[in-house]
Amino acid sequence: MAIHFKLDTLDRRILQMLTADARIPFVEVARKCKVSGAAVHQRMARMTEAGLISGSGFHLSPAGMGYMTCAFIGIQVNLTSTSTHNEVFEKIKQIPEIVECHHISGKYSLLVKVYTRNNEHLKQIIVEQIQAIPEISFTETFISLEAGYERSLPV
Repeated sequence: MAIHFKLDTLDRRILQMLTADARIPFVEVARKCKVSGAAVHQRMARMTEAGLISGSGFHLSPAGMGYMTCAFIGIQVNLTSTSTHNEVFEKIKQIPEIVECHHISGKYSLLVKVYTRNNEHLKQIIVEQIQAIPEISFTETFISLEAGYERSLPV
């Protein structure tokens, strides 16, 4: 959990550069910000320690990896006990094509984001893996036709 941290102009500039290109060397960030490399390292360490930065890495292109279908699935869990929800969550977590799982309010208990090779693969995941979980009452699937945009939080 992030502790309260006040970002100044330099922190924001550093984060904007690194969220635009996580591979930019700190020394290049420092040069563009007209500060020392040590200053960038120290600020990144403080922001990481404060919980503002949760990690870094490469983002794989689902289509480039052969996953052409993106869908969101609302899952209603038949809550017979408080442990049921957690049991379903742990089973859902074992399906590698599910890349996000949100506990939500409203009609569904969970909302998952899934990438599959095609619609037939999506059907297989839904029928053979998700709906095969006995504690799931029903599902509703929304196929994404196109991602309008994706972005990071504003800095």
